[in-house]
Amino acid sequence: QVQLVESGGGLVQAGGSLRLSCAASGSIFSVNAMGWYRQAPGKQRELVASITSGGSTTYADPVKGRFTISRDNAKNTVWLQMNSLKPEDTSAYYCKAIVSRIGIGPSIEYQYWGQGTQVTVSS
Repeated sequence: QVQLVESGGGLVQAGGSLRLSCAASGSIFSVNAMGWYRQAPGKQRELVASITSGGSTTYADPVKGRFTISRDNAKNTVWLQMNSLKPEDTSAYYCKAIVSRIGIGPSIEYQYWGQGTQVTVSS
C-alpha cells in the first residue's frame, strides 16, 4: 500500500505565507506526477498546482505568481509554498500522487490522495 501524509496547514492573516508538505511512503516503485488540490465547502475539488517527476509544473490561474510547487524525488515529497495568501485561498488542501508500485511494475499507475490539511486565511 501507499500512504500520503500532509502537513503545514493552519490559520494565517491575508498577505501571509504557509508551506504545505506531502510525503509518500509504502510499496513505491516510482512516484510520477504529484499535485495539490483544494476543495472549499460546497465546491468541487480543483487543481492548484502539479509537478512531474522531471520538474515540469502547472498552476491554476488564481495562484500563479503566488504559489510555488516543488519536489524531492529521492524523498518522494512535494511542497507547496503559498505566499500573499488571500481569504479566497481558504480551503482544505489535498495532495495527490500518481504512483507505480513495487511488484506491479512501472506500466501501471495508481492514484493516491492525502487526508487533507486545512488552510484558513483571515481578512
